[in-house]
Amino acid sequence: MKLNDILIKPILSEKANAQQDKLRRYAFRVARKANKLEIKTAVESFYGVTVIDVNTAVTPSKTKSKNTKAGVIVGQKSGFKKAFVTVAVGEAIDFYSNI
Repeated sequence: MKLNDILIKPILSEKANAQQDKLRRYAFRVARKANKLEIKTAVESFYGVTVIDVNTAVTPSKTKSKNTKAGVIVGQKSGFKKAFVTVAVGEAIDFYSNI
């Protein structure tokens, strides 16, 4: 698997930002077929940091429905895989540098 295909996007939420400050842990949305070693090499090559630990979690797909004038519309929200990457002490990833 190519390094460009592994990392999809960083997850920027309140919980993820709190973990960045306290635990030096960053959250990414990754490809479902990517394993921990591939995620580690991708983060190290793209951001130039030393990765200590990688934890992954698969979020299952969910069925969503809403009521409209035309009736009930049922759809499905796709599932995805998240990776929580812990970097070494004194290192950080700056997601906002390109803005």
